[in-house]
Amino acid sequence: MSLKIVYEINENTLEVKPVGEVDIYTSPELKNKIYELIEEKNINILINGEELDYIDSTGLGVLMGIYKKLQEKSLNIRIINLKPNIYKLFDITGLNKIFNIQE
Repeated sequence: MSLKIVYEINENTLEVKPVGEVDIYTSPELKNKIYELIEEKNINILINGEELDYIDSTGLGVLMGIYKKLQEKSLNIRIINLKPNIYKLFDITGLNKIFNIQE
């Protein structure tokens, strides 16, 4: 499967909606796009996972990199609308304690 990255800016937040799968093949695309937008816009990030079907450890690593980059700039990241199977991955890895994840 592939990845499509949909994004829009609302107030002071960039909402990013990954559609499809974030894995070893597609995660560089997500990383590059979000890093580019962080540099360009310098605003908080909201990851909307409602159409995210799959994420692997590479994708989680990309999210950690984004988290660290935002921390350096005193910006925040929130994650919303994760499917139960994807939230479980955050729970198992303990990343649910690092990321602000909301239903």
